[in-house]
Amino acid sequence: MTKFAERLRAGHIRGLAALTDGTIRSPFTQLRRLLDGIEPGHAKPIELTIGEPREAMPEFIAARVAEDSASFGKYPPIRGSDALRGAIGAWIGRRHGVTGVDPAKEILVLNGSREGLTFACWPAVGRKPWLTEPAILMCNPYYSAYVAGALGCGAEAVFLNATRDTGFLPDLDALSADTELLARTVALFIGSPSNPQGAVADPAYIASALSLARRHDFMLFFDECYSEIYTGSAPAGALTVAAETPGRFRNLVVFNSLSKRSNLPGLRSGFCAGDAEFLEAYAEIRNMCAPQVAGPVQHASAAAWSDEAHVEAARAVYRLKFNDADAILAGRFGYARPAGGFCLWLDMSQFGGGANAAVTLWKSFGVKVIPGAPSRARTGATRGMPISALRWSSRPKSSGRHSNELSS
Repeated sequence: MTKFAERLRAGHIRGLAALTDGTIRSPFTQLRRLLDGIEPGHAKPIELTIGEPREAMPEFIAARVAEDSASFGKYPPIRGSDALRGAIGAWIGRRHGVTGVDPAKEILVLNGSREGLTFACWPAVGRKPWLTEPAILMCNPYYSAYVAGALGCGAEAVFLNATRDTGFLPDLDALSADTELLARTVALFIGSPSNPQGAVADPAYIASALSLARRHDFMLFFDECYSEIYTGSAPAGALTVAAETPGRFRNLVVFNSLSKRSNLPGLRSGFCAGDAEFLEAYAEIRNMCAPQVAGPVQHASAAAWSDEAHVEAARAVYRLKFNDADAILAGRFGYARPAGGFCLWLDMSQFGGGANAAVTLWKSFGVKVIPGAPSRARTGATRGMPISALRWSSRPKSSGRHSNELSS
C-alpha cells in the first residue's frame, strides 16, 4: 500500500466529491439530522451550539453605517478602503506591538474571515504548480472552512490530531519528522486560540511553526479570530513573533475579524495580514471571484477596529461567564477554563458519547449542544482527545445579574 493510500485509509481525503457525497458535512448539518424529529424537552429551548456572541454590538455601528449609506450605490474596493486598512494596521500596532505594517501591501480586507480562510488555499496551491498531490494540513478538530478550502482546490486534507497530550495543538515535532508529507505541503492551518478547545500557542510554538513553514516553503495560515476573548493574559500573535525574525512576514498570513472581537458576526468584516508577495497573488484571485465588503460596512469597521472600550467591556462579561463555568463544572467532565475563546470542550464519555448526550439534553431539557465528533476527522489516532465532547458557553441573564443560566 502506498503512503498516499495509507493516508486515505487513515481518514485523510481529497476531491470535491467529499463535499457532496457526505464524507464531509457541516457539524450543524450533522446535529440537525441527529435531532430531527425529536421535540425539545422545554417550551423555551436554550441554544448552545453556534459560536455567536450574544453581547451587545457597539452602539456606534449603526450610525457609522448610516453615515456612509450613499456608498451602497458603488462597488466597494475589493482590497479594502484606505481608511479601513489604515485602522487595521494601527490596531495591529497597538495590539501586537508591530510597527511599520504597510496597509497597502500587507493587509487585505475580507468578507468575514471564513471566506478568506477558504479562498487562501487557492494561491497556496498555485505557488507550487509542480506538485501533483498537494497537501493542506490542519488541526483536528478542524474548522469547516479549512477542509472546504483544501478539497475545493484539489489538495489532500491532512488532519493533525490536537489532543490533550499535545496541549490541544498539532504536534510540530512529529510533523517535522514526516519529510515526505512536508515535501508536498502547501499550507498549514493553526488556530490560536483553538476552536473549540481554547488552547493558545505561545511564542516558541509560533516560532517553530513559522520556521517549519519557511524550511519547507509552505504557507502558515494562522487563525486568530478568537484572539480578543480571554480572561487572563492576551494570546500571543503570530505577527509579533514573525516581526522579530529576519524574514519578517514571509510565509505567514494571519486572519482575524470583528465577529468575535466586537460582537458583530452579521457584519461580515475581517482581514488577513502578512506576506506581501502572497497577498498580492491572493488579492488578484479575490478580485475575480470573492465577495467584497460593502462600503458602509467598511466605514463602520474602521470605527470598530479603532475602539477598544467595547472589547474590554465584553471581556469583563466573559470573565463573569467563566466564573460561573468554574463554579459549576470544576472537577467534572474534564473541564478546564480555556486560555482563549468562549467554547467549552467537555468529555461526555460517561454518558455514552457526545451524540447520546446531545440527544438527551435536547429531549429532556430543551438544551441544544453540539457533539465534538462532527468537527473531528476520524484518523484512528484519538488517544488524549475527548472523543465525545460538547462545546458551549455561558451568558448571564439580561438583567446583568450573575447567574447559572447557561446559553451561547
